[in-house]
Amino acid sequence: MKDAAKRLPVNLDDADIDAVGRELDAIQHDIKSSLGESDRRYILRLIKLQRSLALLSRLVIFASLAFLPRWGHALSGWLPFAIVMAIGTFGLGLAKILENMEIGHNVIHGQWDWMHDPEVHSSTWEWDNVCPADQWKHSHNVVHHTWTNVLGKDRDVGYEILRVTPEQPWHPVFLLQPIFNLLLALLFEWGVALHDLDIHAMRRRRGLVEEDRRTLAGIGKKVARQVMKDYVLWPLLAGPFFLYVLGANAVANLMRNVWAYMIIFCGHFPEGVHVFHEAQIENETRGRWYVRQLLGSCNIEGGKMFHVLSGNLSHQIEHHLFPDMPSHRYPEAAPRVRALCARYGIPYNTGSLTRQFGTTTAKILRLSFPGSHDRSESDYRAAGVHH
Repeated sequence: MKDAAKRLPVNLDDADIDAVGRELDAIQHDIKSSLGESDRRYILRLIKLQRSLALLSRLVIFASLAFLPRWGHALSGWLPFAIVMAIGTFGLGLAKILENMEIGHNVIHGQWDWMHDPEVHSSTWEWDNVCPADQWKHSHNVVHHTWTNVLGKDRDVGYEILRVTPEQPWHPVFLLQPIFNLLLALLFEWGVALHDLDIHAMRRRRGLVEEDRRTLAGIGKKVARQVMKDYVLWPLLAGPFFLYVLGANAVANLMRNVWAYMIIFCGHFPEGVHVFHEAQIENETRGRWYVRQLLGSCNIEGGKMFHVLSGNLSHQIEHHLFPDMPSHRYPEAAPRVRALCARYGIPYNTGSLTRQFGTTTAKILRLSFPGSHDRSESDYRAAGVHH
């Protein structure tokens, strides 16, 4: 085994890794070359369904106000009001999940640019989220997908506030990590909004530079737009019942935030995932980049509806291998990728939502304290790699 291959926790030489790369290129080519009218119909129908669900749910929220006890008719009362309001709020939350996960995230990735539809294109899409799409394209599409799980380069490793691997040095502030983690889950879109800011660099500089000011201005503009929509204009249509509608919108956003947090955290933090040092990616070939994506990503098992609601990030491994492939085709790629991993002895990290989220949460709680063993070393041993 050559020294270059030893730097990744797999028993493969450079020729094997190059072969893995060629096989993954072939999988990508096979699927992307078959894109056509049925794929176009899928995304256009999904967008129409999502927008219809959002509008219908908002109408149900307004309809619930007719059941308030103050009206005194036969069907009025707190229970009927709460039931109808809950149905509308739940539907709005689902619509927001669909928009952010299967539509927004994937359109912004450029997965549908091949259609050349100006309305469903990564250059024009603005999603229902306080994070500006252009900033997400940099912080997520460029930084995270280029430097996946590389310590000091990928800001998604702990989002600059959490210790998610023993290789991150412990500090007493991490004793508060369970609280930070809970707040991040509840306020996830707000954390995403700040994701393009290099907080560590700002601390080192002890001040803002022009680039920071531009980033903050973009966030402020998008936040104002989202707050005006969800917390001012729609509630104002309810007149004296402003607070009821505002509350429903807040709960729908909360529902979307917690779901997105769960799915995204299960993509890179469950037990068995690998992190990397910059030295491991020196002179990285395409094959080695593919292997790093395989080792640094995790899938979640579930049914078809679960995959759609997760934005097919339940196929996080395939997403990281083929980030601009339309997400609904990942289930087609997954068996071929998994079989390839089995042939080459590369771990394919997949499990139920309970397993992936449970081990992620346990890790975050455990790493709040110092003294955790070096997980990456055990991973190397588990992979049968000897240094």
